[in-house]
Amino acid sequence: MNVLTIVKVGGQIVEEPEALGGLLKQFALIAGNKILVHGGGRSATEMAEKLGVVSEIVDGRRVTDAEMLKIVTMVYAGLVNKNIVASLQSMGVDAIGLTGADMNMMLSVRRPVGNVDYGFVGDVRTVNAQALIELLRSGYTPVLAPISHDGQGQLLNTNADTIAASVARVFAFDYRVRLVYCFEKSGVLLDENDDNSVISELNKETYLNYREEGIIKGGMVPKLDNAFLALSAGLEEVLITSASNMTNGRGTHIR
Repeated sequence: MNVLTIVKVGGQIVEEPEALGGLLKQFALIAGNKILVHGGGRSATEMAEKLGVVSEIVDGRRVTDAEMLKIVTMVYAGLVNKNIVASLQSMGVDAIGLTGADMNMMLSVRRPVGNVDYGFVGDVRTVNAQALIELLRSGYTPVLAPISHDGQGQLLNTNADTIAASVARVFAFDYRVRLVYCFEKSGVLLDENDDNSVISELNKETYLNYREEGIIKGGMVPKLDNAFLALSAGLEEVLITSASNMTNGRGTHIR
């Protein structure tokens, strides 16, 4: 069975050229089939501030009104995605940048209004695995921006961690899938102020306990929720780590 490595990059790494360049060099060295999924939330927040649009984040997820949707589309699908594609091309990786609307790659539904109205935020329903397989077989490396669509002409802001997990799940029966979440820390931390307090292994029960106690919170919550969801589909491995440890196995292993 072929191996597929899916790397999701987010956090400060996307905003810092040197850090992003280091990650992309590591990514370029990965042998075989690979897909890169990126975020860019900090860049979107900075752009929103410049344009006078207020950002609101609830439980690590961005509330997206019509104006914010324009900003995240510009930043994620434009500036961030194409900079990553250009960098990978310079490293000999034949990358192709895509949103969920391209090739009908990813259909979502607008999140129902509950305690929070997230606006134009999408929850993934289907992934066009065949389109991704065709790209991989043709020698391309997909670079996916966190924008999906509803099939009715509406773009939707979609959590990048969710996109990575959703793509991983549809490949779980045809590939040995390794899902790696990369950000600026070395893994999931017991103390967010202590970079050496990495939790080496984490199961669902322990995670829920840490979440209830407030040890794990914020943007790490959707990341871990998606990691466990992906594991339930039969993934080979989920690893949360830093860019420098992407290929050596250090970090937090999700079991």
